[in-house]
Amino acid sequence: MNGFPWAEFAAGLGWSAAAALAVLLATFAVALRKGLHRIVDVAWGLGFTAVALVSFVASAGSGDTGRRVLVTVLTAVWGVRLSVHIARRGRGHGEDPRYERLLAKAPGSRNLYALRMVYLLQGALVWLVSLPVQAAGYVPGPMSGFAWAGGALWAVGLVFEAVGDAQLARFKADPAAKGRIMDRGLWRYTRHPNYFGDFCVWWGLFLLTCDAPAAAAVSVVSPVVMTLLLTKGSGKRLLEQHMAGRPGYTEYVARTSGFLPWPPRRRPR
Repeated sequence: MNGFPWAEFAAGLGWSAAAALAVLLATFAVALRKGLHRIVDVAWGLGFTAVALVSFVASAGSGDTGRRVLVTVLTAVWGVRLSVHIARRGRGHGEDPRYERLLAKAPGSRNLYALRMVYLLQGALVWLVSLPVQAAGYVPGPMSGFAWAGGALWAVGLVFEAVGDAQLARFKADPAAKGRIMDRGLWRYTRHPNYFGDFCVWWGLFLLTCDAPAAAAVSVVSPVVMTLLLTKGSGKRLLEQHMAGRPGYTEYVARTSGFLPWPPRRRPR
């Protein structure tokens, strides 16, 4: 196996940064026209898809073709599905309360503040979290068990995300469910099947880099950062703070695993 092509990879990092920036700036322009910054959430998955496509082109001739195709397809499927889901979920709604609270703190122009604190920050996160997607394209040599295990873990994650999102959407659409806590399907085994799915997706994509220790060392920051965001940052922690006062939520927390899927406790703590 040849060494990892550092020069080509470094050039690809620049192209990926440009792709992520282009997606977020285009989204900012659309948000200004609509007067609605919540559409930046739609750009999250599209940003990763753009990075994957640019990395596929940039890594031509440097890495294994099978791995390049696999990481591009897996990332694009995940990213497009997520963006379509978020777009459908937000259709017809006003501004997201999270962005209302953030922009209320703007010292000057709300839009320029949003550009700095939302769009450019999200673009930087897309670039950082996508490091396994970028690095995998430059890994030389055929795929080993690491890559196939990564693909399997990605598939588990996508199922948890897609099924969990669909179950929650059906629950919210049922008038009889108003005021109740979702504790059916996958939500019976984890309070956050979609976040757990995201966790599996990014650790799975990381495994695609593990045939080259150099690529894995560069990329491991991605699943670590994503795990922290999901469990300690803007994911699980903030959502549970928002849900804390709802009737029945305390009992749901007592019997249901907080992240990793597990059978409900028979005797809640």
